[in-house]
Amino acid sequence: MRRKSSRASAEKNAELDMTPMLDIVFIMLIFFIVTSSSVKESGLDVNRPQAQTAEKLEQAHIIVAISSAGEIWIDKKNIDMRAVRANVARLHAENPLGSVVITADRETKTHVLVSVMDQIRLAGISNASIATEAESQ
Repeated sequence: MRRKSSRASAEKNAELDMTPMLDIVFIMLIFFIVTSSSVKESGLDVNRPQAQTAEKLEQAHIIVAISSAGEIWIDKKNIDMRAVRANVARLHAENPLGSVVITADRETKTHVLVSVMDQIRLAGISNASIATEAESQ
């Protein structure tokens, strides 16, 4: 009888230790937070023009995309031309060291690109770049 009672009490006291599993879940959560915050997208895929002098910019914090139809996208939101200045100023205030990159489709009208650049300069940012593709040799 003694053996049966000790086995029964041991089965009642047996619990699964959740600490290692929680540690793994916490580490995975940190990994996904860190990797997702480093990737910034405009919310629009564009066909960028090619340039022989294209340089790779390591990190752009504010990306303004212009579609071939003249739509302007910032932070995955389609915005009006009149809102470019306010949105860029807000994003620049959040990260003053961040650079601004304009990714315009190669079919974008020049006046739309110039207007966006003008709004960015009016927001107080003078170092906006235009994204291009490197020419294939």
